[in-house]
Amino acid sequence: MLITADQAQLVLVDYQSKLMPAIFEGEKVLANAMVLARLAKLFDVPCWGTEQNPSGLGPNDAALKALCRNTFAKMHFGACAEPDLVDALRPPAKPLSGNARSLPKHLQKAKQNNAPEREQIVLAGCEAHVCLLQTALGLLEQEFEVWVVTDACSSRTERNRDAAFDRLAGAGAELVTTEMVAFEWCESAEDARFKEMLALIK
Repeated sequence: MLITADQAQLVLVDYQSKLMPAIFEGEKVLANAMVLARLAKLFDVPCWGTEQNPSGLGPNDAALKALCRNTFAKMHFGACAEPDLVDALRPPAKPLSGNARSLPKHLQKAKQNNAPEREQIVLAGCEAHVCLLQTALGLLEQEFEVWVVTDACSSRTERNRDAAFDRLAGAGAELVTTEMVAFEWCESAEDARFKEMLALIK
């Protein structure tokens, strides 16, 4: 199955100022996260961020945060343990407006969300074996399809990062790279955004 721009959302987990200097290959990981965020903007994919205990670990990288629709502060390691992120990814149904008794039940419209469902979650972040892992597992439990962008994820040690990838693959997440996401969102060299996409990944 391919990731499609019209079905996808991007979630960027905890690229925080006091954390990133300790992350294995942190500069490369942050650079790939920036590429993902710019690709999301190019292909009209909603982009969200999270920050773990920002009073302790600082805010996300400012340039990255500016590309997110919203950034949710959290105290749980898994972002799905708190309602904000899941409600943004899958908005709750709006209640019916008006007098519910004004029409017979069979003529009343079903409750609908504001936006079409986007069930494909492209996920990247730090630390891979803690907040990224627990967020991914939470999204899988919520029955989202999860793609973890391996070259935009890391931990303080390479071993912890790789253990996270092994566990995520076993749990049903797809492991991809930034370039895989770029080409799948673009779909065709005839897309008007193809050259701009190439410039972002090169």
